Amino acid sequence: MDTKKRSVETVCIQGGWQPKNGEPRVLPIYQSTTFKYETSEQMGRLFDLEEDGYFYTRLANPTNDAVAAKICELEGGVAAMLTSSGQAANFYALFNICSAGDHFISTATIYGGSTNLFTVTLKKMGIECTLVDPDASEEELEAAFRPNTKAVFAETIANPALVVLDIEKFASLAHRHGVPLIVDNTFATPINCRPFEWGADIVTHSTTKYMDGHAMAVGGCIVDSGNFDWQAHADKFPGLTTPDDSYHGIVYTERFGKGAYITKATAQLMRDLGSIQSPQNAFLLNIGLETLHLRMPRHCENAQKVAEYLESREDVAWVNYPGLKSNRYYELAQKYMPNGTCGVISFGLKSGREGAGVFMDKLKLAAIVTHVADARTCVLHPASHTHRQLTNEQLVEAGVDPSLIRLSVGIENADDIIEDIRQALDE
Repeated sequence: MDTKKRSVETVCIQGGWQPKNGEPRVLPIYQSTTFKYETSEQMGRLFDLEEDGYFYTRLANPTNDAVAAKICELEGGVAAMLTSSGQAANFYALFNICSAGDHFISTATIYGGSTNLFTVTLKKMGIECTLVDPDASEEELEAAFRPNTKAVFAETIANPALVVLDIEKFASLAHRHGVPLIVDNTFATPINCRPFEWGADIVTHSTTKYMDGHAMAVGGCIVDSGNFDWQAHADKFPGLTTPDDSYHGIVYTERFGKGAYITKATAQLMRDLGSIQSPQNAFLLNIGLETLHLRMPRHCENAQKVAEYLESREDVAWVNYPGLKSNRYYELAQKYMPNGTCGVISFGLKSGREGAGVFMDKLKLAAIVTHVADARTCVLHPASHTHRQLTNEQLVEAGVDPSLIRLSVGIENADDIIEDIRQALDE
């Protein structure tokens, strides 16, 4: 069977690890820092990137590679690499093509940790980011591009704003300026959205969320579509198109073709910065991936029921969920994610910021945690937790309603989740 035509269900179960005769049926954990070779010459060829193989887990590990290959197949890419976290994945994805003096564009409605990475930490490294409104017109977005712009970044479904990205619009803009579109697909997962099919070039994930699905292991992943022509824009991306002195003058696009981007990220960034995912975590991630195709429809089905229930309550001021027909992103969600978006809902109570804390303290099934997107229903009030240093005015400026409650709907019985919400609101 042609693996390129396999369904996502089959890939979730069988992708990545193809055991040979007598090998373990289940992906093993290669819990080793190092790998043995018979000759010094062969080891040297590995260090020169002249031969494929494993020699040190910081650079590559068989367990990690099998899981990366599974995610790569799910997304429809050509190459992928695991990282220690979603933050590391987004950092590497950009740093692989940006250096001091460069600029990139990002939508403003993204995960707060990514915003800080882009506007504070990368700024210290000489890389500047312009934040743009994802709903802005093409003319307004065009104005953000500069001669030194190297990439455009966005999230398919923004965390926690739940803005649905118009992928085709942003891909068209990026390509018109000769740069790739990088999309964080964490919330939608490749079960509900495959950004490459809509023009995105690189996809990142915090595998910590739905992919792992059980809140067990922090991790990240970068997938390259292989579609962006780095050589056609060689002057913009010298790191990929000119000799790398640290590897005896290798030119990545010439030596590795469509694998150039991920090879460079591994050979340079992972070598020097070392944010590798542990083989143990990759093993746990793989277990989560095996049920991703079963869990995501249940997350979406439950979230839809909960969102509709919340919308029916008089004491709920507003509900934000792309699956609701009243939602401003409903049509975009139907276009890019017709089978469902994610299990995350944001809403506010008429009792405001103070009422949010009272409500959450009364919940019995849903847990108050700083996590999101796993099998268990959980809840967070950004104004009281992740953004508690900000005043109400500062929260509004940051795009976070002071009353906003982020509810990550799990895969428990939907009636039980709704009953928990009802008793917390009524008592």
